[in-house]
Amino acid sequence: MDSLQILILSIVQGLTEFLPISSSAHLILTPMLFGYTDQGLAFDVAVHLGSLLAVTTYFRHELILMAGDFFRSLKRGAPQTENSRMVWMIILATLPIIVAGELFISLVQHDLRSTGVIAATTILFGLLLFWYDRQGSQSRDEYSISWRDALTIGLFQVLALIPGTSRSGITMTAGMMLGLTREATSRFSFLLSIPTILMSGSMVTLDLVTHAAPVNWLAMGSGALLSFASAYICIHYFLQLINKISMLPFVIYRLLLGSLLVWLAI
Repeated sequence: MDSLQILILSIVQGLTEFLPISSSAHLILTPMLFGYTDQGLAFDVAVHLGSLLAVTTYFRHELILMAGDFFRSLKRGAPQTENSRMVWMIILATLPIIVAGELFISLVQHDLRSTGVIAATTILFGLLLFWYDRQGSQSRDEYSISWRDALTIGLFQVLALIPGTSRSGITMTAGMMLGLTREATSRFSFLLSIPTILMSGSMVTLDLVTHAAPVNWLAMGSGALLSFASAYICIHYFLQLINKISMLPFVIYRLLLGSLLVWLAI
């Protein structure tokens, strides 16, 4: 991998992991558009690690409070707090994708990684995002999420296994469908990404170790750093602006991208 390839792929991963436009689709399409060879498992691990470090760094204060309240709540007779409940809701919302990932990983990794599938999901779930952005009541914050809400968001997240769906996009769609505000559903989606990225990164790491592939440590380190920086900036400005700009710019982008992919697939 040359420096420009590392730069492009790292920034693409960092930005698209948290925007509702599908990071997996962009990591599949970017090498196709630029004529790059596949970047390999090691680099995928590195850029996902960068994104994981970005979201945990950004929410570090909330995560410390959540972890403290959660472990205290495990003591007999200890009360539940908003923070400890949030941990339970994140755990519950993560369970469906763990089960589905085990069942359908082979199908997702091979049969669904086509331009046609990515085009269809990019457009379809972009329209669904637009609908609930307009029709949702947007009257609830993330601390009002019930176990039924968490399970619903988790079931929607399973759809993100299909390339082009967007994990953040589909979980934000589910949140707005349940009446959460744009900022609340975005914050919950970002927090939910922590165990999800950790799980997927662990699977890729295991695959990497199993295959004993050669590792370019300079490329991995550069990729992780660039992914961290772009993801952190993305999270910060997305949360600052989302209530002002709505989801419409991302919907338009998805429709344009999907149309381009349809044209390429014909």
